[in-house]
Parts: sequence; C-alpha cells; structure tokens
Amino acid sequence: MELSVCIEKKLRDFTLQIDFTLRDEVFALLGASGCGKSMTLKCIAGIERPDRGRILLDGEILFDSKKDIDLPPQRRQVGYLFQNYALFPNMTLAENLCFVMEGSKAEKKQRAHGLLRRFYLEGLENAYPGALSGGQQQRAALARILASKARLLLLDEPFSALDSYLKWQMEMELMEILPSYGGAALLVSHDRGEVYRLASRVAVINRGAMEPPADKKELFRHPGTLAATLLTGCKNISAARRQDGEHIYAVDWNLTLKTAEPPPEGTKYAGIRAHFLQARESAAGENVFPMEAVQIIEDIFSYIVMVRPLGSEAAPLRWELAKEEWQRLEGRELYLYFPPEQIMVMES
Repeated sequence: MELSVCIEKKLRDFTLQIDFTLRDEVFALLGASGCGKSMTLKCIAGIERPDRGRILLDGEILFDSKKDIDLPPQRRQVGYLFQNYALFPNMTLAENLCFVMEGSKAEKKQRAHGLLRRFYLEGLENAYPGALSGGQQQRAALARILASKARLLLLDEPFSALDSYLKWQMEMELMEILPSYGGAALLVSHDRGEVYRLASRVAVINRGAMEPPADKKELFRHPGTLAATLLTGCKNISAARRQDGEHIYAVDWNLTLKTAEPPPEGTKYAGIRAHFLQARESAAGENVFPMEAVQIIEDIFSYIVMVRPLGSEAAPLRWELAKEEWQRLEGRELYLYFPPEQIMVMES
C-alpha cells in the first residue's frame, strides 16, 4: 500500500504545505493543536479540498488540482477515525459495524461480535451511540473502521477520550492489529509517546509547514529544529551560539559546552533532555559544573529538580532522576555533567 500526498491549502493564519509518501507502515504527523494535522487527514479523506496538489493511493488519483479530479469520500476506501467519532446515532453499536461490512447477515453478526469483544464493548451490541461514554464511542468508531474494507486508516488523536488504563489497552490492540491489517495507517497526534510507540516514521508539522519525515529514533535523537525539539519533549532549551569547532555558548544557562559534533556556524539554539544530565562527585572534567537546586518537585516515581549554575541568575534547567538517587545526593554539593553526545544543536 502506498499513499503519496503533495498538497497546499490556505488556512486562516498560514498555508498548509504537505509532502510525503508512506508505504505499508504507520506514519505519524506530530504537531501542536491547530498546526494543520487534522486538516491534512480531511484532505486525504475527501472531506476538505486542497487548493492545489495531488493525492494518490496505490496509484489511483484521489485528488489532482491540475486534472480537476476530486473523488468523493465514499469512493476513496479510506477509514477515518474522527475526533468526534461520527457514529450513526440512529443505529445500534452492532448495526454501526454491520453497515460497513460485506457478506451474509450471519457473517456480519459474527465479525461484529468479535470486534466488540476485542474492543471491550461486549454487552453493548444493542446500545445507541448517545448512551455510550466518550471512550466507548471512540473504541466503537475504531472497531467500525476495522470492519470496513478501508485500504488506509486515518487516525486523528485516536486515544484522546480514554483514561490511562484503556489508552494503554487500545495501544496494545493497535500494535497487534496494524501489522496484520494489510494496509497502512496515518496517525495524527500531539502525544510524543504515542507517536514513538506506534509509528515507524514521523514528520513534524509547525504552523502548516511540514519538516522532512524521519525515522522516529533519529528524530528523537537529533530533532534538528526548535519546533521538532519542543514537540519531541525536550524541556531544556537555550539560545546559543557557536564559540569554536568544539564548543557552543548556551546564553540562557550561561554555560560553555563541548559538543560531540562540530557546531554549525548558524547555531541558534541548544537543548538537552532532562534525564540525560548526570551527577558527578566533583567539578573535574569538561562539561561538569557546580550547580544549585532552586526548586525540588516530587513526581510519582521520580524527582524533578530545577537547577542552575551555582551563584548565577541563569535560567533554571530541568533535571529528572530516580527518587533513590536524589535522596542520596540531597544536601551535598551538586555537580552536573552535560554529556556532549546528548547536547542537541539547532540552526532554526
């Protein structure tokens, strides 16, 4: 299965510009609310019309502005999980599933029962959507998509209405279903953990501008841009400039840091993830600095310690560590090591 999308659409505050190809994979669009992620799915599904461009699914043209081709949604064979679920309100849950199936009445009933069981909806066959909770409606909508003959799954924030336990159960189900589904899926989310666990490749969208797709592990190791670094969860970011072929100066932290790779001339920002900072016994060695704790926050399984260079008024950094480690260090002189290979340098 191959989906190729190259489109533009003028939105209120910016122009959405999308260009990617996915093949037999779970591909994710990661971005903040209002960046154009959901609009991209609507254009692929045929609910919205792009201003220009082309959308192909397995070689079939779904949309082509130059050829004036714009297939209606029902001809695109695309399964779209809407944020508002879009179940038929006048049909029971079982009828919603059977409506999109092919086969005899008995075959449909058997398949519907299996899907309801798989998505923790057993016993609700005769319930109408209005009587279901938001989480139940969301699971029902996903079950209906999988009951159809969709060649492509479009998942728009698929777990947003679920509590943490059900969210995990549904993720596990998707991890099992998607490889055997035989098609591909396009996942839209602002949840970096969800994206990392489910997708193989990721593209960041920032105010309509899509950055080049990347392998998920590479993206989280080297986000490359400020937008991608923020969206992949980095909490420690400073304005920065290149000092020489091995060092940058992090302006907000008032620190000169050695980097693993030569920093580019156009260095503008530097970042380091909170769990990569390491405690040391002394200030010996490069990239080790005496620090002071300015705020200590106890989380469920760890401590979040806000630190800054000792005696300075620099912006604090966030440091996350296990409770046992902080209890061992608390009250002692504090020295932190910034591993060069974990320092992310950005030009934009």
